[in-house]
Amino acid sequence: MIQAATISVRIPTALRDYCQGASQFSMSAPDVRTLLGSLEREYPRLYPNICDETGAVRRHLNIFVNTSSIRDGAGLDTTLSTGDDVTILTAVSGG
Repeated sequence: MIQAATISVRIPTALRDYCQGASQFSMSAPDVRTLLGSLEREYPRLYPNICDETGAVRRHLNIFVNTSSIRDGAGLDTTLSTGDDVTILTAVSGG
């Protein structure tokens, strides 16, 4: 059985209205997929702003575990360890 890690989740300003204004909070999850499922239960208004109807992370968002983007590694199956920082960032674009 995989042990759930206690991690810190950081929320960007644009999404804080969907989680009672929290800029960060602690959660326990063994991987990013499970973390997102917990977010869906705990903050049902936040989840659809992070994931689309298929459960994939929306294209204009990036999720980092510590300093690594989950898109560059195992994606939603990225393993979490106690003490990790999961940061949700909105993409910045323009010209």
